Amino acid sequence: MLYLIAEHLGFPGLLNLIRYQSFRAGGAVATALLIGLIIGPKFIGWLRIRQGKGQPIRADGPQTHLSKRGTPTMGGLMILTSLTLSTLLWMDLANTFFWACLAVTLGFGAIGFLDDYDKVRKASTAGVSGRTRLLLEFLIAGLAAALITWKAGTHLYLPFTTRMYLDLGYAYPFFAAFVIVAFGNSVNLTDGLDGLATMPVIIASIALMVIAYLVGNAKFAAYLGIHHVLGAGDLTILCGAIVGAGLAFLWFNAPPAAVFMGDTGSLALGGALGTIAVVARHEIVLGIIGGLFVVEALSVIIQVFFYKRTGKRVFRMAPIHHHFEQLGWSEPTVVIRFWIVAFVLMLAGLSTLKLR
Repeated sequence: MLYLIAEHLGFPGLLNLIRYQSFRAGGAVATALLIGLIIGPKFIGWLRIRQGKGQPIRADGPQTHLSKRGTPTMGGLMILTSLTLSTLLWMDLANTFFWACLAVTLGFGAIGFLDDYDKVRKASTAGVSGRTRLLLEFLIAGLAAALITWKAGTHLYLPFTTRMYLDLGYAYPFFAAFVIVAFGNSVNLTDGLDGLATMPVIIASIALMVIAYLVGNAKFAAYLGIHHVLGAGDLTILCGAIVGAGLAFLWFNAPPAAVFMGDTGSLALGGALGTIAVVARHEIVLGIIGGLFVVEALSVIIQVFFYKRTGKRVFRMAPIHHHFEQLGWSEPTVVIRFWIVAFVLMLAGLSTLKLR
């Protein structure tokens, strides 16, 4: 909104700063952080009153988690509120890619909300059926992927190469939708310990902020030998808003958590990151930057597959963060070490910009 106002006025005086994506990205971080910190306490209090018993805890999960029973969930609503207000304030609202990303973020958030609400209402960990959730997710992601494809084409660019790509043609929207849905659910599976998913999401957002800025700048893209996507640079503002909203939420989600983000937040944030990577044409690199989320999802897939086939478990408990808890690691130890892994993977992902 501020960008359109400043543009209409001709960017006079200090308003000329709004012309720069880096300035607006910083403004988005600060705004989302401030909004989140302001609304957090009242929001958590409201959730506690409305939800009563709060987040249902798996009976077959780690016994140490039973003490968390009663902690309010749906804290993702707080993230989405601060994120949305911040982006609407600082984003160029004429950017088509922004609306595609926001649609996925809020759409996945709505699906997560329905799941969280069903769990709280029934005091059960079941929630909405997996088939229904996936159907809705693919519908939303498919529409966004079609819009992005229409604007940016059907090329899948390969890391460690200079503008080398595969033209997937009509298959690209399906591939893009899969990336968005897969990453949304990977973040969702990771959200099992206090602060575990939040910081890696922030770290991945910082990496995508750098990538989106470079991809959206023709000169930087040419220098680095990467593809240029006109309009992708404005997604640095969305990434900044995710960072700010995530930091504000982490203030209340740090152990012992006063609130859980729930599926409302984890699905939305994962979907947002997946969509940003699709716009920036760094889908494969997202698998490196978000490698922690990928491993968490694979641990569940492997566990289910082998248990159905052999009746035996590969891990003591899945997702894999519970496996390490069963090995005797304390929850803070698991969380902090996974944060370190996420940071290292972020550096590895960013290195692909130059190693080509």
